[in-house]
Amino acid sequence: MKNYVAKVFDVHITLAEETRRSLTPKILQTAGVIIERLEKQGSILLCGNGGSAADAQHIAAELTGRYLKKDRRPLSAVALTTDTSALTALANDFGFEQVFARQVAAIGRREDVLIGISTSGMSANVLQAFHAAREIGMVTVLLTGGDGGMLQFHADHCLIVPSSETPRIQEMHITIGHIFCDLIDRHFAASD
Repeated sequence: MKNYVAKVFDVHITLAEETRRSLTPKILQTAGVIIERLEKQGSILLCGNGGSAADAQHIAAELTGRYLKKDRRPLSAVALTTDTSALTALANDFGFEQVFARQVAAIGRREDVLIGISTSGMSANVLQAFHAAREIGMVTVLLTGGDGGMLQFHADHCLIVPSSETPRIQEMHITIGHIFCDLIDRHFAASD
């Protein structure tokens, strides 16, 4: 068991180093776009399924509350995964593929950003949300893994973690989410 634990950490560390090397410029560019939209009074909408839904909620909470800076103003962020009444009604009435798209169409604005999280890059409901966001003129950001799946072709900014293992991809997604939050914190704490 001790060797297994060591192996998991070794894989994590190696992937973290690969992700840092391959995605640092995209992380910085995407964070800059998010900050620009927040400065224009935009909101961050987030969506994903399963563990990615939990990541969406986690990142939204860090933005509306605080990440590290207590003196930073609250920022507008909504996880489209949290309202069970909306999710079940939309899934029942329109199909599960529409649960995020209908919410984006209802509350999304041109100055907003939609962050879709999908470890496979194949989530049909995230794809439909991207389509809805594009019609509004929102910026779309994808956090994914593997080969990027079909979603990579529908996102303005695509960050593909270089792994095909779901747990390892999720570990990098929350790290990237925390980096976004930290960069946003630093920017708005300095400007407030």
